[in-house]
Amino acid sequence: MRVLGVDPGLTRCGVGVVEGVAGRPLTMAGVGVVRTPADAELGHRLVAIERGIEQWLDEHRPEFVAVERVFAQHNVRTVMGTAQASAVAMLCASRRGIPVALHTPSEVKAAVTGSGRADKAQVGAMVTRLLRLDAPPKPADAADALALAICHIWRAPAQNRLQQAVAAHRTLKGRTP
Repeated sequence: MRVLGVDPGLTRCGVGVVEGVAGRPLTMAGVGVVRTPADAELGHRLVAIERGIEQWLDEHRPEFVAVERVFAQHNVRTVMGTAQASAVAMLCASRRGIPVALHTPSEVKAAVTGSGRADKAQVGAMVTRLLRLDAPPKPADAADALALAICHIWRAPAQNRLQQAVAAHRTLKGRTP
């Protein structure tokens, strides 16, 4: 399974591609950051993020895209920018028919470190270890994108089984005796 992880942000949108399956060693296929100038108009920034993500999709051909689910913060401006960048990533993937999964920050931290309250340094250290890298990817947005991809690879099999069970239950429930 090849997953593009996206840590959305207007100034720095982390992107990372991980390949592998749950229970086996994973491989990093690429990592980086799509950057936009803070003083540029919002529309231009969103177009730049779209172009950057499209480039990653073209180059790496992921089977899935995992995006960090936007959560409530006290800074509404930050939340809005994150949500807008997140929507661009989802749009780019959906336009190509690539399935999109959303994972909360605490889900990602728990999957990668074992604790949903892990800090950025702990996430970076575990990403480095799990992908057998020489050093943590910089900036932290890049490491977070890889963590999202890892989380999806590890969680997808269980999520698929749950979705299949729900679908089977609905099918059985819809039948009349």
